[in-house]
Amino acid sequence: MRIFFKTSKIFPLLFGVTACVTAAGDANLPLFKSYSNKNSQRVASDYHAQGTDGMVVAAHPLATAAGVAMLEKGGNAIDAAVAASFVISVVRPQSTGLGGGGFLLYHDKEQKRQRIFDFRERAPIKASSSMFIDEQGNYKKIMFNGQLVKDPAIVGHLSVAVPGLVKGLVETHRELGKLDLRIVIAPAIEIAAKGFPVYLALAREIKDREQWLRLYPGSRKVFFLDGKPLEAGQTLVQDDLAKTLQLIAAHGHRDFYEGDTSRKLIAEIKRGNGLIDATDLRGYRVIERVPVSGYYRGHRVVSMPPPSSGGVHIIEMLNMLEQNDLSKLHPRGATYLHYLTEVMRRAFADRAKEMGDPDFVDVPVHRLTSKAYAQKVSASIDPERATPSSSIGLSAPTGESPSTTHISVMDRWGNAAATTQTVNYSFGSCVVAEGTGVVLNDEMDDFTTKPGGSNAFGLVTGTKNNIAPKKTPLSSMSPTMVLNKEGRVELILGSPGGPRIITAVLQAIVNVIDFKMELLDAVHATRVHHQWMPDTLRFEDGAFDNDSKKRLVDMGHKLSPIESVGDVQAIQREQSGLMHGVSDVRSDGKPGTPAHVKELK
Repeated sequence: MRIFFKTSKIFPLLFGVTACVTAAGDANLPLFKSYSNKNSQRVASDYHAQGTDGMVVAAHPLATAAGVAMLEKGGNAIDAAVAASFVISVVRPQSTGLGGGGFLLYHDKEQKRQRIFDFRERAPIKASSSMFIDEQGNYKKIMFNGQLVKDPAIVGHLSVAVPGLVKGLVETHRELGKLDLRIVIAPAIEIAAKGFPVYLALAREIKDREQWLRLYPGSRKVFFLDGKPLEAGQTLVQDDLAKTLQLIAAHGHRDFYEGDTSRKLIAEIKRGNGLIDATDLRGYRVIERVPVSGYYRGHRVVSMPPPSSGGVHIIEMLNMLEQNDLSKLHPRGATYLHYLTEVMRRAFADRAKEMGDPDFVDVPVHRLTSKAYAQKVSASIDPERATPSSSIGLSAPTGESPSTTHISVMDRWGNAAATTQTVNYSFGSCVVAEGTGVVLNDEMDDFTTKPGGSNAFGLVTGTKNNIAPKKTPLSSMSPTMVLNKEGRVELILGSPGGPRIITAVLQAIVNVIDFKMELLDAVHATRVHHQWMPDTLRFEDGAFDNDSKKRLVDMGHKLSPIESVGDVQAIQREQSGLMHGVSDVRSDGKPGTPAHVKELK
């Protein structure tokens, strides 16, 4: 399948006289290269929906259908977001689940107020900065069932942080939802009990993590059939997970954190010498935080504050990009991509140095998001040469994961929710707690687990992100909203992808505001990614032509292809009230409104 998008010609702005040579050929580039989705044979219209009675966009059609069903029943944005979240925990176990955590950004239409709910995983009380390191400074080697677990921060029981997703969703729903919790969780229970067809991306992830999923008995029970990994087209039934969800529907989060489910989770953790105990689960608290916000070309951008780095650096980068009139540049031209890369490089260098849990360390949010700081930092960008990242910091190895997921919702009244959730790496720790069906996260890897090292996403973080009891690890998750001058939400979006979350959301916003793309085009335009270290500009197929590639190389950029940058789930609301929902072709999602809920199931 090949999908073609509407094109237009946008001419380049020259960054002064010195940029004339580098920008000369940009105007001849087509705006898009068609994007082929290897996971699906659907047509382009499957990724776009429109309506006025509400919109749900999630990375699986069953999750979208659950959210839309809540809107049909008279529920609001929170009812829809929570229903979709529980379903996505069932159908995307590689990305999120009850054993994970996340963030939720909520917009109250009547009060014109945004609220942030932090239900991110947290370090156990027994955690320490040296828990993964032996006396020689190397990662500890841990045995389980006679097999060596080489990296205990990514695989196995020691990597598990205290999960917050269940408490976060239940408490947010209790305060802001309209429908009974049993109604909201019912779709997830049904899908877990009856099963659903394994799709290609899920089958591929099971196969990729087969070695570790096979190691743990609870995981083998769920993801293997007759000793073999589940394949596309087979049915994934999760009886234990359905029972756990039934207990949540009946008792809220109490059983998960203090009851029978809690005891099963703790027994599993002890089986692999992990650190979480009853005190950790019983003491978990959801934290309401103040959103981080800024202004970009007259639009107010609201996003996730620390312990996520996403909102701070999206606003920081937008402030730097605002120094130039991007509307006169070509979105696939070397001039724009050079400047975009330099902005990303500087923001991610700041991420490594400055970011951490604000409950434990000082994070200079005001300075990093100020216009004055952006002007100062962007002045160091050479319009003709790439800045070596080594001049800013030290190098580190790399790694990427497609895990994490995002859901965007808007109801008929204009209330909105954006929530990004995760178990961190694909299938988290690869441990399913026996008797619960719950995939346990490996969120401890998002801390600085080894001085000078990097995590599974290749991200370098400083001492501010060191492990400490009850501390929240640094995140890249970036649920984001863009509001107009009247305070009305006009864009909701977010993405999975580790550090690529930040750059995917950034580019989608710029595509809408600066390049005036329709939402379908803005989400599906090719993207690039730079995260300071490693000093490499990653690019999707078609991000630029050969001439632009040569110009970027001549500027000093080191280029490396990458399959995809993020998986944006977005909603745009016109002044008339018409809503457009777009689910990224890079994944398996689908947008939906009450008008066509039957088509989603």
